Amino acid sequence: MKAIVVSSPGGPAVLQYREVETPRPARDQVLVQVSRAGVNYVDVYERSGVYPCSMPFVPGGEGAGRVVATGSDATGFRPGDRVAWEGVSGSYAEYVAVPAAKALPVPDGVDDELAAALPVQGLTAHYLATASYRIAPGDTVLIHAGAGGVGLVLTQLARMRGARVLTTVSSAAKAEASRDAGADHVLGYQDFAADVRRLTDGAGAHAVYDGVGASTIDGSLAALRRRGTLVLFGGSSGQVPPLDPQRLARAGSVLLTRPTLADFVADRAELEARFSDLLAWVAAGRLRLRLHSRYPLAEAARAHRHLADRATIGKLLLVPDRSGAAS
Repeated sequence: MKAIVVSSPGGPAVLQYREVETPRPARDQVLVQVSRAGVNYVDVYERSGVYPCSMPFVPGGEGAGRVVATGSDATGFRPGDRVAWEGVSGSYAEYVAVPAAKALPVPDGVDDELAAALPVQGLTAHYLATASYRIAPGDTVLIHAGAGGVGLVLTQLARMRGARVLTTVSSAAKAEASRDAGADHVLGYQDFAADVRRLTDGAGAHAVYDGVGASTIDGSLAALRRRGTLVLFGGSSGQVPPLDPQRLARAGSVLLTRPTLADFVADRAELEARFSDLLAWVAAGRLRLRLHSRYPLAEAARAHRHLADRATIGKLLLVPDRSGAAS
C-alpha cells in the first residue's frame, strides 16, 4: 500500500510518499481502507520532533473509511462497516489497523468527509467546552484562532451553552468565518487583552481557550478576570516556556490547565457519549463543519505547509486514493 513515511524529524519535506507493507489487524483491531485522513497540528508536532516518535513512522491519527477485515476479538464490527477514529497512529495511508475500542460507527447520512473531519476537532471542542472549563450561561469566553478547525466548532458549542464569545483572528476572511460561526466580537491579536477588558467593563473573560501558545500566552493571562481559567490546549505559534506559578497569583488567582484529548476519551463510554453528542448536533443543524481543502495523500507536505502558515480556515483532509484535488 501507499503511505506517508517520516524517517527523521524536520520540516514538511520529511513527509515521504512510499510503498509500505499493508498492516494486518491484531485480534482486537479492524483493518480499514482509509477514505479520508484528517490533518491536525499534533501531526506537525510529531513530524517536527516536538512530540518525539520512534522513527520511521507513518503519521496521522484521524480518519474515516470502511472495514475490510476484523481481528478475532474485534466484536461489533464486520467488513463493510463505515467507521471513524482519532488517536490511531498510521492514518496517512491507504489502510490502517484501528483498535476496535477506538472505532466509531458512522451512521448513514454522514459522508466520509464529515466523518473524518469530526473526531479530533469535534471531540477536542467538546471536552474544552464541557470539562476543561465548564462553560455556563452568561460566561464570557475568549477563543484564540477562532477561524481554525477547533475554533469554529468551539465557538458554536460555547454559544449553545449560553456564552458570550470573543475570538481572535488574523485576517478579514477569518473574521468573516468566525462571525458566521457565531462569535459576538472578533478581535485582532494586537492588544487583544485590552480589547477583552474593554468589552467586559474591565472584568475580563471567565475563560480563555488558547491553542496558539507562545505568542499569546501573556495576553491570555492578562485577559482573564479574577479566578478565571486559562485552557492552554496547543501551540501553533510555538510551545509555551516554563511558567512561574506566581504569575497565576498576580493575574488574579487564575487557574491554568494544559489538557490533551486522549485523557478525555480514554474511557469508551465517554468517547461514545461525546461523539454521539456531536453527531446529534450535526444532524439537527446546530453544528456545522467547514472544509478548507482536500489533498491527495502524496501531497501531505503541501497540506502541512498550509496548516503551518496559519492561513487555513477549517479542516484539511488527505485523500489516499488520489481522487481528490486541493480546493
